[in-house]
Amino acid sequence: MTSATPRRWPDLTVGIIGGGQLGRMLALEARRMGVHTCVLDPDQRCSAGQVADEHLVASFSDREAAREFAGRTDVVTYEFEHIDASLVAEVEALRPVHPSSSLLKMVQHRVRQKQGLQDLGIPLAAFRPVDTWQDMEQAVHTLGLPAVLKTATSGYDGKGQAVLHRAADAESSFQALRGRSEMLVLEEFVQLEKELSVVCARDVHGKMACYPAVENIHVNGILDLTLAPARVSPALAAAAQELAGSIAQKLGVVGLLCVEMFLAKDGRLLVNELAPRPHNSGHHTLDACPTSQFEQLLRILCRLPLGVTELTTPAVMANLLGDLWVSADGGLDFAAALAVPGVKLHLYNKHGVYPGRKMGHLCAVAPTLETALSRALAARAALTGPKSLGSGDSGYTDTPVRTAAERTEHRS
Repeated sequence: MTSATPRRWPDLTVGIIGGGQLGRMLALEARRMGVHTCVLDPDQRCSAGQVADEHLVASFSDREAAREFAGRTDVVTYEFEHIDASLVAEVEALRPVHPSSSLLKMVQHRVRQKQGLQDLGIPLAAFRPVDTWQDMEQAVHTLGLPAVLKTATSGYDGKGQAVLHRAADAESSFQALRGRSEMLVLEEFVQLEKELSVVCARDVHGKMACYPAVENIHVNGILDLTLAPARVSPALAAAAQELAGSIAQKLGVVGLLCVEMFLAKDGRLLVNELAPRPHNSGHHTLDACPTSQFEQLLRILCRLPLGVTELTTPAVMANLLGDLWVSADGGLDFAAALAVPGVKLHLYNKHGVYPGRKMGHLCAVAPTLETALSRALAARAALTGPKSLGSGDSGYTDTPVRTAAERTEHRS
């Protein structure tokens, strides 16, 4: 790192590598706190660039632009993992980067990540690295079927993986995925009870604050709902929080670390994956915690004290995917959704709509988690529901609703 000392808050500029919705929400919180931001992203119309103070339009592989970006900033973070860690390291040679480029390099490769966690004694589903077809045969023999085959890189939102049920699936899935990644990994098929996650914050002095464990429900490999707090026993919630905190401590994280976990039907709590950034499952913190995950990251970057992470109210976050816009031909009834009590709308203002793309989210708060869930589902349904109700009339009542999305199959 250069000898130049970063200026102190609020007279500094936070650099954000990546212009997606996470960068946008970080930049919005920065505006509220009086912190300047500069975004590096190749898309002139990117979500974060619309609200940041500066937007350097350049490729993520442009080394010269990366150096210019570093020169415009005092401290840097990133909002997604699928970037060249060596480019981030070049920025890091000029400015502090949190979390570090070395952590980024570890987590963006599933095999390196799993082996690193295994070396730290972290509980994981059984796995075997797969490079050749011989590796694949041996891994299947060792782990048995069913099993899950994943790419080591470029996998997110359920992409880059396949469930193997029969021996015949092994070769076809190996051929299909091997061409997309330098390595694969075969994992034990976990019979799931629930999926959980914990967002941990750790500052430059080693002080930590973890948010309460939340429950995540996925559909087609994409996060659909986050329930806060998770519907587990207090002891299990505390164990999940403690496990996530121990990982952040052992890895020496400075910044945010989201730890995604499996709660197996046999009672095991297993780490699935790490994300060294704000996380989709932490969006509820904007509306249900004294300090959002985005403000918390800014506090760390600006060397301010960590904020309070407790839940002030039960909350449910519901993702809004491009499928909604496509099915409604763009005619979503936001007034009807916002007529549901306790619901807030967050849109990312992305240009270009397609199925599976995260376009925004709803967050519903209520005195009970059951009511918050009912409100979130009712508000999302109202977006494409009957227009005969009239603008702004959702027809909602606080009646408990159960979601069919609570599935238990293995996923990433």
